[in-house]
Amino acid sequence: MAFKCSMAEVAVNLKSVCDKISYAAAKRAPEYQYYEPRLVAVSKLQSTGSIVSAYEAGQRHFGENYVNELVEKACSPLIVEKCREIQWHFIGTLQRNKVNKVLSIPNLYVIESVNSDKLANTLNNSWPRFRKSDDSKLNVMVQVNTSQEEEKNGCDIAQVSTLVKYVIENCPNLKFMGLMTIGMYGYDVANGPNPDFICLKKCREKVRDELGIDIKDIELSMGMSSDYEHAIELGSTNVRVGTSIFGSRPQKSN
Repeated sequence: MAFKCSMAEVAVNLKSVCDKISYAAAKRAPEYQYYEPRLVAVSKLQSTGSIVSAYEAGQRHFGENYVNELVEKACSPLIVEKCREIQWHFIGTLQRNKVNKVLSIPNLYVIESVNSDKLANTLNNSWPRFRKSDDSKLNVMVQVNTSQEEEKNGCDIAQVSTLVKYVIENCPNLKFMGLMTIGMYGYDVANGPNPDFICLKKCREKVRDELGIDIKDIELSMGMSSDYEHAIELGSTNVRVGTSIFGSRPQKSN
């Protein structure tokens, strides 16, 4: 049974996750050996103290799902003081009326959940007001609903290339980094490779073929606490791990 970890346990858990990532990366096919997978510590509903503990143990990339929580944490005096090189990933559903809130935070690294041309357009139009230099672009990933579940966020599988093309051709302030999926919860890898991960890989190949992008320039953000090792073996470049580092999350208060 999962539990909330002490600050010392966070560091121990983080090392364990990093070791497992390295082991899984060593088992990858040769075509995936050109990069080291990136670990994003998903800190939603966790304390700022837990984030500082992970940061002080060497973690730099952190993911948040809720806009207000991200703003509160990123602007927290404790994190501003102690985590100066932190890199924030926004990985939740982003409503267009909250774009400016997210873009205003210090050390925003990427928006992983772009699911429509309207959202891409809003991000593109808003970013110049927040960027630190005239030529800096906002990193974005296109989220794909690989499991085709109605309650899941993400663009339709058939629309991936169209949305990526829109970002590249119509959003000069954005930098397309890759594709992201959440996928179906609870998949048992004893039944074979996760079909959501296979689907995202096929989407990447389609984007490469239709838009002429080097496949090494299309990241894959897939894999969470229950399946990140499997995701890495299948080619994930970016895994989002929360409970394996921080323990179970507190309940979200309304």
